[in-house]
Amino acid sequence: MKVPSELYRPSLALLTDLYQLTMAYAYWKSGVAEREAVFYLHFRENPFQGGFAVACGLGPAVDYVETLRFDDDDLAYLASLNGADGKPLFEPAFLDHLRGLRLACDLDAVPEGTVVFPQEPLVRVKGPILHCQLLETPLLTLINFQTLVATKAARVKLAANDQPVVEFGLRRAQGIDGGLSSCRAAFVGGVDATSNLLAGRIFGIPVRGTHAHSFVLAFEHEQQAFQAYAEAMPNNCILLVDTFDSLEGTRRAAQTGRWLREHGHELLGIRLDSGDLAYLSIRARAILDEEGFPNAKIVASGDLDEQIIESLQEQGARIDLWGVGTRLATAFDQPALGGIYKLSAVREPGGRWEHRLKLSEQLTKTTTPGILQTRRFTANGLFAGDMIWDELLGPGASPPTIVDPSDATRRQRFSEDSPGEDLLVPVFRGGQKVYEPPPLDQARERTRSQLSMLHPSIKRFLNPHSYPAGLEETLHLVKTRLILKARQLQQ
Repeated sequence: MKVPSELYRPSLALLTDLYQLTMAYAYWKSGVAEREAVFYLHFRENPFQGGFAVACGLGPAVDYVETLRFDDDDLAYLASLNGADGKPLFEPAFLDHLRGLRLACDLDAVPEGTVVFPQEPLVRVKGPILHCQLLETPLLTLINFQTLVATKAARVKLAANDQPVVEFGLRRAQGIDGGLSSCRAAFVGGVDATSNLLAGRIFGIPVRGTHAHSFVLAFEHEQQAFQAYAEAMPNNCILLVDTFDSLEGTRRAAQTGRWLREHGHELLGIRLDSGDLAYLSIRARAILDEEGFPNAKIVASGDLDEQIIESLQEQGARIDLWGVGTRLATAFDQPALGGIYKLSAVREPGGRWEHRLKLSEQLTKTTTPGILQTRRFTANGLFAGDMIWDELLGPGASPPTIVDPSDATRRQRFSEDSPGEDLLVPVFRGGQKVYEPPPLDQARERTRSQLSMLHPSIKRFLNPHSYPAGLEETLHLVKTRLILKARQLQQ
């Protein structure tokens, strides 16, 4: 994508926070830049008060990591930054180090379209600590927002009972990147098409569109507007009928439909964008059927989300296709996932790994130590539970046992022969890409397949059941011991 703006320069190395560079400089200055570290990216609570999330954003993250370079313009900008004393923040030798930097990290991640749960690693980064640190902010910005929107889209699609959903939130999205990223994530989450032409071209997402109220208002009479649109777009004619009176507009759309039929085409449908969509869609369906257009679809739009769609379905609305914009593209009711990136192990090059954890007065903010992986068990054709385990400790004794991270007295054991799959897959090894993200339609299909393996109680919107996800029993004991030791050291 070529945009004539300083925002889209060839290098995105400065797509980060200043403190990542100040920490990197301090690592380098103190001689520990090559110390090896492990970080993991996770979130603490399911978004939208729901029962799950859908991992998304790995594709752009892979592109970013693969192409990360500091170019001359980046380094010149960093050289221009001064501290409180007016002297440069970074010395020239450090900037030369950045000039030659090539990431040497191992990166493992959950494939896009995977359903995930709190505390589980979505991405794990292992390598020189300076390299790992530089990836914190870009990975968070690329994974957080797209996971949030993919989750919202999955919920919308569930509410629609698998009826088609079109995303058209570009005009309300947070800028160019927001519009493109939300569209990509919404498709992974399950929507069927978008109104966003640039996203259609870049990502290969099907595009759909009708016309706006302004088109109707540009003519003296609604019927004239419908006729003009039908003549211009006879093979793509869906008419917006609510500019003045939705039901009268539906009758006029049927009149235009007869003209289309006489000329070898069919009226594809009408769109309702306001009013009581349940009542109006039922009445509009009756009018279209009476007028001889039983196959014409009714499209609904107008600040829809999963809650409203579910309510309309329960009221018997006769809607065939849902257009969802603002509340999807902006993740309207929860604008941030709250994903975090935390250090969990360190070692000197070639030495023994040491666990690291961050303490907090809030239990959910105390991090988990180790080189973490998640194993997902299945039973009776459904996902049965997720076990976060530490590759330094192994997957634990048999039978596998998980401990609820919010209540250590709650345990769940799986049978010794329970089928299980580790969710993190190798993406980079030593800075070299070893995984090719699948096409978006495959990620979208993965979302659909994964959701089909969740119990319905976990997918409901109101008070969803909690999916069993927790720490492997030995990891829980190690974490508890480290917490007690750390608290004693602080006394």
